[in-house]
Amino acid sequence: MGQSLMPTYARQPVTFVRGEGVWLWDTEDRRYLDAIAGIAVCGLGHAHPGVAAALCEQAKRLLHTSNLYQIEAQQQLGDRLTQLADMDRVFFGNSGAEANEAAIKLARLHAHQRGIADPAILVMESSFHGRTMATLTATGNRKTQAGFEPLVQGFVRVPYNDLEAIDRVAANRTNIVAVLVEPIQGEGGVILPASDYLTGLRARCDQHGWLLMLDEIQTGMGRTGRLFAHQHQGIRPDVMTLAKGLANGVPIGACLARGAAADVLGPGSHGSTFGGNPLACRAALAVLQALEDEALPAQAARQGAALLERLRTALGDQPGVREIRGLGLMIGIELARDCTELVGQALAQGLLINVTAGRVLRLLPPLILDDEQLALLADGLIRLIQHFLASAPPHDPE
Repeated sequence: MGQSLMPTYARQPVTFVRGEGVWLWDTEDRRYLDAIAGIAVCGLGHAHPGVAAALCEQAKRLLHTSNLYQIEAQQQLGDRLTQLADMDRVFFGNSGAEANEAAIKLARLHAHQRGIADPAILVMESSFHGRTMATLTATGNRKTQAGFEPLVQGFVRVPYNDLEAIDRVAANRTNIVAVLVEPIQGEGGVILPASDYLTGLRARCDQHGWLLMLDEIQTGMGRTGRLFAHQHQGIRPDVMTLAKGLANGVPIGACLARGAAADVLGPGSHGSTFGGNPLACRAALAVLQALEDEALPAQAARQGAALLERLRTALGDQPGVREIRGLGLMIGIELARDCTELVGQALAQGLLINVTAGRVLRLLPPLILDDEQLALLADGLIRLIQHFLASAPPHDPE
């Protein structure tokens, strides 16, 4: 292969040339079951007919005009998204990091408009919010930040899933203006908080006048069995960010806001040349339509529960398996030792998986996963993990 690309990725030795549903084919025409979906992006699978038709139709008409002018598809998408999310307004960018940048800027501007000169945002350990300077600072992973100092000021970090830590900060800091948090930590290892965590955060934000900002970039768009993960707890954020599955692979990000937060950004305060262009918005509209027509959030809930049950039955009591957890089709299998080598082993068996946080095998298959494909995925994973655990004695440093 050529050397023209900056080596920012440790890529697997495979190139995919086409896809259909949950399947991908490489240059040798070998088929793979995709259980990572482009890192939670292709929720409808590959080459979804509705998305393909929307893209082709829009590409023949108009790709880009910029946000100097009104964009019909952007307005339609904004109307639909805010209705579905019970929010008031939305800003469109091109990625999850951009959506989170918008949320961070919104929180700071909101604070300055209220006379808070040195605002700080509460963020969590083991979180992931992006790789721009502000979002990598908000991210709770030192490896992501190393070498990019000086980092951006204005963030206070606390442990995830720890309401008492929030209370301690509140008692000692008067400049907190917002909480930025993932409903489930994805890159951090598919970490599910206690059932009262988000409701507890909502109550504390109400008490102190903070904005509750939910990063639903990985958990949103039906991934957890509801359209948005916070809907499981029956709360509403003040700000919510989306990307990944929003347009099934076409780059788009969204920052939604309600109440006072919806009125913060005005002309000139933020912008994006490509954000919310006609092509991306048509793709996102097609995704929303398919999620509704095919009842995919409910299918994700059903298939996720079935996959969890199969995995727990086969592996739950096995030495070397620490925990099998998840919600909908967002599942983590935590082993007692580093298991990054499983990615290559799975690839050799025609299965695409991901390992995050060193020892958590992460599954994010397309929401269209049917029963036969679920069985293939479960059986392949079980064999893979059992062979891996048998190849060396389990080691659990904790």
